[in-house]
Amino acid sequence: MPDRQAIGRAAEQRAERWLQSKGLGLATRNYRCRGGEIDLIMRDGDVLVFVEVRYRSRTDYGGPIASVDARKRRRLSIAAARYLQDTAWSGPCRFDIVGLAPGEQPPEWIRDAFTV
Repeated sequence: MPDRQAIGRAAEQRAERWLQSKGLGLATRNYRCRGGEIDLIMRDGDVLVFVEVRYRSRTDYGGPIASVDARKRRRLSIAAARYLQDTAWSGPCRFDIVGLAPGEQPPEWIRDAFTV
């Protein structure tokens, strides 16, 4: 059975390819800082998009999108603020969530999922 990290990497790769098929371009993968981590940072035209990728093999406790709680949103916003400082980005940005499940069903993509 694959380990959780391998499953997570595969989910992020699947989400990245899918988002690229929708016209987004990759800026950075797995940005980490002391306050948190961002799975994918993409560009959608002139908008910088911070993407949280969630995979759930079961929905007993809710689907992948529902698993992005207030604590996770706070950690994403901390990491995004740090990234913006590090890169001196001054354009618009947003937070998206991509939810994945086993099989061939398309990802669930929530654009502009939350604001900070």
